[in-house]
Amino acid sequence: QVQLVESGGGLVQAGGSLRLSCAASGSIFSINDMRWYRQALGKQRELVAAITSGGITNYADSVKGRFTISRDNAKMTVHLQMNSLNPEDTAVYSCNAHVGTSRWHFDNYWGQGTQVTVSS
Repeated sequence: QVQLVESGGGLVQAGGSLRLSCAASGSIFSINDMRWYRQALGKQRELVAAITSGGITNYADSVKGRFTISRDNAKMTVHLQMNSLNPEDTAVYSCNAHVGTSRWHFDNYWGQGTQVTVSS
């Protein structure tokens, strides 16, 4: 059983910052890519940022220069530092990870999501 638990969401004023965290736990052999997605009300889910096990990162154009994804492999956690937030960043943010429960078996797992609301 693998669980991803997010924390750090909340309400912030435009221009402010938030830091999201996602901790993986359970019978984990290894973790490949870890990602943050978001889904705003009435919109499709979009990939915000991704990071490989080696630390290579990728960002959506809309957050480049404002968001930073990082991970701690020893603690099996991924973080999303969000700066210069604007109301368009309001969404439910979800953590996703490609987790191996053995050398040969990998699956994608999702956290429950955390609400980020940016007021103008």
